[in-house]
Amino acid sequence: METAGSDSAGIKKKPASPRRKKPFHAPPGTAPGTFVVPEGALKPRVKIFSYDALSFEELEVSGVLAIKSQIDSHPDKNHWIDIRGFGDKAFFEQVADCFGIHRLQMEDVVNVYQRAKVEEYQGHLFCVSRCIKEENGIIINDQLSLFVGSNFVISIQDKYEDLLEPVRDRIRHGKGYVRKYGADYLSYALMDVVLDNFFPVLERVSDRLDELQDALIDNPTRDLLNRVLQTKRDLIMLRRSIWSEREKMNDILRSSFPLISETTKIFFRDSYDHCVHVLDLVESYKEVTASLMDVYMSSVSNRMNQVMKVLTIISTIFIPLTFIVGLYGMNFAHTNPKTGEDLPLNMPELYSPYGYITVNAIMILIVIGLVVFFIKKEWLTKGN
Repeated sequence: METAGSDSAGIKKKPASPRRKKPFHAPPGTAPGTFVVPEGALKPRVKIFSYDALSFEELEVSGVLAIKSQIDSHPDKNHWIDIRGFGDKAFFEQVADCFGIHRLQMEDVVNVYQRAKVEEYQGHLFCVSRCIKEENGIIINDQLSLFVGSNFVISIQDKYEDLLEPVRDRIRHGKGYVRKYGADYLSYALMDVVLDNFFPVLERVSDRLDELQDALIDNPTRDLLNRVLQTKRDLIMLRRSIWSEREKMNDILRSSFPLISETTKIFFRDSYDHCVHVLDLVESYKEVTASLMDVYMSSVSNRMNQVMKVLTIISTIFIPLTFIVGLYGMNFAHTNPKTGEDLPLNMPELYSPYGYITVNAIMILIVIGLVVFFIKKEWLTKGN
């Protein structure tokens, strides 16, 4: 992937935006609930975190039977089934059968362009979150799918790299409340760490906007305009993502899901506040982007005015000179060639021995006088 460089304005160039990845969907006419694994999907890697307030166990397993055995053998513990990669359709069919997951939900898991949402099914909740991160100046929008039960949480992602490592570390080291509370708190922790990653992305967007503003004032170019438009598209995507996240949090707070305790709802309320904060930032940055478009247009217009001013001044200086040269270019005769009669009114100075020097001196004085006049009017001053 192309790395960032720097342009003449002194700010880092953003790599060329890659072609947007097209959403994957089952072929038209496919029966509802028929999920199709996209070509090239990664082979699933499965880890189970089994824990309570006093103990913790981390296992890497390869089959649904091992998952079910681990949960059945420790019914008093909470379990996080962490699945990354979904390149095995048979495996996910077994997961769906084992945990009572509807095929429509599994279809939403595989089609990773779902809006953030929460849905209640018998025995579990199905939640979707948008994972926002930035790599090499490009904002990436991934999907995190969660199934929340009474003592388990199943998380499914299409990539091995994710944003959930802080939650894994908190479970491993017993930090915070994650090992003290139930599976509902674990679902909150996973969704909250996803929300928290909006802030560093928005900080980099803010820095980018500041750099673009300075560059647009100094030297507005088409490349800078393209970068402003790309930032605007990124903000539209961020707004769409955080808006659905806010609606999801609102549904969790206002609905009476038996799997979400009142104690955990207090934490979800804090996540809702984060959503509102992120949404406010996105709206503010969208306004800044619109103002940058105005700055670009004003800067281009100002540069055009400067060019027109210089050309107008040059034209103004040459108007009297052109008049004088054109006047003496008429070449009226001093005497009548037919009769030999003297014609004193037909430009006698054409035949003066000092006529050429005199006319040039007059033209030089006119130029000097006009330049002095423009300077006194401050029409030649930069920026005016």
